[in-house]
Amino acid sequence: GLVMIGSGAATKGRGGSVALTVGSGTSGAGGYLRLEAGRSDDTATGGAVTMESGEGSATTSGSVKIKSANAGTAGASGMLVFSSGTASSGNSGLVMIGSGAATKGRGGSVALTVGSGTSGAGGYLRLEAGRSDDTATGGAVTMESGEGSATTSGSVKIKSANAGTAGASGMLVFSSGTASSGN
Repeated sequence: GLVMIGSGAATKGRGGSVALTVGSGTSGAGGYLRLEAGRSDDTATGGAVTMESGEGSATTSGSVKIKSANAGTAGASGMLVFSSGTASSGNSGLVMIGSGAATKGRGGSVALTVGSGTSGAGGYLRLEAGRSDDTATGGAVTMESGEGSATTSGSVKIKSANAGTAGASGMLVFSSGTASSGN
């Protein structure tokens, strides 16, 4: 049967909030919270999971925040994984990260950054297309600036950061891979 959890609508004022939380403990790992849609054992698609902020019909829509908590005095903050599952037959699922289009105003920016640290090498950022194990071509990587339909298109900048008080600035390598057969 259907299970619905929610607050009622308000004709004048705010709709009630809904909080789904796990209580804190004093020993062992914290309790986990799992949201999982239903499995389908026939040819139909498994259930979908949708997380969507509220519409602001006259102003700004609500934000959606997915983050791991700050680490304590020892340890690291929790890992975040955004991934589609594996596929035994057919394609694995598409992963899309982007901002929506704007009819009046700027499209939202998208920033993919690695946080700074105080010891060891900085965390790395890797963009890699998919490998193909049959006769098809491996996946392509495209970096393209935005079109300026009436003016100038955006720029593309690839640079290493300035060196600190000691050391050299980072190396840039533009290279094609080796070939065991062919060009």
